[in-house]
Amino acid sequence: MTQTADAIIIGTGVIGAAVAFEMAKAGWKTLSLDRNAQVGHGSTAGSCAIIRMHYSTYDGTAFAWEGYHYWRDWAEYLELPAGADLAKFREVGCLVMKTDANAHLSRHMKFSRDLDCPFEEWDRDTISSRLPVYDLESFAPAKRPEDPGFGEPNGSHLNGAVFWPKAGYVTDPALSAQNLMDAAIAKGANLKMGANVAEILQENGRVTGVRLATGEELHAPVVVNVAGPGSAHINTLAGVTDEMTIATRPLRQEVVHVPSPPGFDFEANGMIVSDSDIGCYCRPEHGNNILVGSEDPPCDTHDWAENDTDYDRDFTEQWRVQALRYGQRVPTLGIPSRMAGVVDLYDASTDWIPIYDKASLGGYYMACGTSGNQYKNAPIAGKMMAALIDYCEGGANHDANPLTFTLPYIGRDIDVGFYSRKRPINEDSSFSVLG
Repeated sequence: MTQTADAIIIGTGVIGAAVAFEMAKAGWKTLSLDRNAQVGHGSTAGSCAIIRMHYSTYDGTAFAWEGYHYWRDWAEYLELPAGADLAKFREVGCLVMKTDANAHLSRHMKFSRDLDCPFEEWDRDTISSRLPVYDLESFAPAKRPEDPGFGEPNGSHLNGAVFWPKAGYVTDPALSAQNLMDAAIAKGANLKMGANVAEILQENGRVTGVRLATGEELHAPVVVNVAGPGSAHINTLAGVTDEMTIATRPLRQEVVHVPSPPGFDFEANGMIVSDSDIGCYCRPEHGNNILVGSEDPPCDTHDWAENDTDYDRDFTEQWRVQALRYGQRVPTLGIPSRMAGVVDLYDASTDWIPIYDKASLGGYYMACGTSGNQYKNAPIAGKMMAALIDYCEGGANHDANPLTFTLPYIGRDIDVGFYSRKRPINEDSSFSVLG
């Protein structure tokens, strides 16, 4: 059996490309596979690409605050030649409304304070001065338009919010994955597109490579599953799902694009806003539009897909629901008759916290359950996965003695066992796209 590579990486989304880059930098001869024709054109292309720091767990906050620094220093991190076409990071800040649903952000502020991550507390007047088109009446709990009382204030007001000034978004998420893969190739990585994995080859309790749908075999002693919404299928092929307490499933999502209200340039003067009072988040979008996504309030039914290839790619009534829900906050918002935005899949885990782990099958690793809230963490996730693979392939037992990983920019240690496939469901999670 001829070895094709030191490691095969399944998936060239933003996290898969980051894993390839970090492993190549560490000296691995990697081969990245993707069934798509172009790097970054799976779920990454549909990502809202928000870079934020607030999470409901300490580890999540530390990981996200670390991740910010790579986007801030994107060109320096990639080490690509001068003049390369790079994705742009717009640092517009993120405003999170204080609500009963998020316990008025007490935990989030504590974690940011502990990690020296800057934030500001805004009162109602400050919010109104920065977002004059906003109506700060409370509409909680989030409802659907057909529900009684939809659009009617509940008699109270939003009294404050927390602003994380370093947050922002990447203007072209697919390009960011392509940047990472170009950087990986410059370090010696290899790439094969149009490659549909049909079998995970194994012998004597270890992976030996993959077989493609064409019948071609590619051999390597390490296989890394970074297949996004296809991760559950790949884990099933590998036969590792029975040992996992945390599962992953493809979840269909719709993201709305609506024009900024008259008299306010949201693209120039807006910011990311997370608003659990109405169950929506938003960010500026090019063309002076506003991108609006759902924060998965209880009234919205999760639209789980049977697989990651056969799902409805058309907008549904959910598009109108999200537009109207955001219209409660922005009364002058125009709701266009023509639906615009994105329909794509998340790779969601049981508790919406990702899996960055090994499996009992020797040489098999996974970076799964990442969609919806991990785009921002791609560079540091790639770096941590490279360290985890080195740790385990060097003979360490990560299940018994989890890797302690130092986050280089902020100098904090995290227990990588936090992301274990065998962890108990984390009850501190928001159980939503917020992570």
